[in-house]
Amino acid sequence: MSTTKQQYDYVVVGLGKTGVSCVRYLHEQNFSVAAIDTRDIPPYLNEIKQTHPDVDVFTGQLDQEVLLRADHILISPGVSLQEDAIKAAREKGVPVYGDIELFCQQAKAPIIAITGSNGKSTVTTLIGEIARQAGINVEVGGNLGTPALDLLQQAVPEYYILELSSFQLDATCSLNAVASVVLNVSPDHMDRYDSVDSYAASKQKIYRGDGINIINVDDPTVAAMRDQKRSILTYSVEINASVDFGVTDIDGESWLCQHGKPIIKQCELGLKGKHNLSNALAALALAKCLDLPTEAAISVLSRFTGLPHRSQKVASLDGVDWINDSKATNVGSCIASIEGMSRPGQIILIAGGDSKEADLSALAEVAGQHLKHAVLIGVDANKIANVIDKLVPYQHAKDLPQAVSLAAAQASPGDIVLLAPACASLDMFDNYQVRGEQFVAAVQALEKT
Repeated sequence: MSTTKQQYDYVVVGLGKTGVSCVRYLHEQNFSVAAIDTRDIPPYLNEIKQTHPDVDVFTGQLDQEVLLRADHILISPGVSLQEDAIKAAREKGVPVYGDIELFCQQAKAPIIAITGSNGKSTVTTLIGEIARQAGINVEVGGNLGTPALDLLQQAVPEYYILELSSFQLDATCSLNAVASVVLNVSPDHMDRYDSVDSYAASKQKIYRGDGINIINVDDPTVAAMRDQKRSILTYSVEINASVDFGVTDIDGESWLCQHGKPIIKQCELGLKGKHNLSNALAALALAKCLDLPTEAAISVLSRFTGLPHRSQKVASLDGVDWINDSKATNVGSCIASIEGMSRPGQIILIAGGDSKEADLSALAEVAGQHLKHAVLIGVDANKIANVIDKLVPYQHAKDLPQAVSLAAAQASPGDIVLLAPACASLDMFDNYQVRGEQFVAAVQALEKT
């Protein structure tokens, strides 16, 4: 821990991936920078010490004295604005904001912004790929992939395409995206928000400004965000809904359409499941905002099969399909994943982890209708068990390899084993990617036996 006593232009709070990008950007702009983290050994501590030895680093707590020596505090998404030390600094007049706010102040190209409880990485990737297919120079990042401030180190593109979390939006006030969408809202991060309404209000901040708002009319919470004074595009997966982008039945086949004009057959989409149909429509609406040719959208939508750890088919063993949807970190995404499978009643679900104090009761109906069996892991396994008790037979597993073994023992030809945890991963894993990788490894071990 440094003991240097000085005033800083910026103190960066949190030394994760975003925090490091903030330190790097600010240092390159010749600001005096310090970094602070509650962890004794944050994940990127050695990197900062090696690449920026002149940056003072304070670890182990959020030292209020250090924060009060900042002209500005740049807070990482993983740190709550409600931390006592952060609140005290704000009360003393120190401006507190996040990397997206700084990005918005510096960006020299229009921003496309995507958020939602589920699907935002898929839609962000889709619209980025459609733009590139059309020959448009874009930079894609934010909550997905490259941190936003790192994008500023590249040549200025025609558009920035940003995935944004509610935490990032909470610490942003200058966002004025030329097009923005809230894909959906379901209970998530209830350990950071006092209600679903306050969580939704954070998501709604993406619609600030004067750009085009894209509205998913199938989600009541999102539909209620509609502002009649703004330019709006709407979409829905319901057949023949009165929307800008929707689904129409033509000679017994479902087509994705714009105002009833067919674009691509649903069966030709690379992405499968009702939730991904909604994602595809959102991408089409965003493509319309950018005036991208329909041909580019069709090309991408027909070949894009999804991102890793998102309804990813791992293997088919003895007639059983194994699906990795480790990114299903909340109830809404778990339900969408289950409902997106093609064989109701033949699904063995592996679920559990840290529910982040979310209400899991919505799992009951879908479990009773779709699940054959469940295997539960993690700190909140019992919470899920209480919801599905008497609806679905279930077992507990001590870890993911055992869960895979138990699921294999229950599976018959024609079944699907689905990892869709409905919970965050940090009680057992570094992140959802590691959880998914362990699932894949355990399934691959079955292949060898």
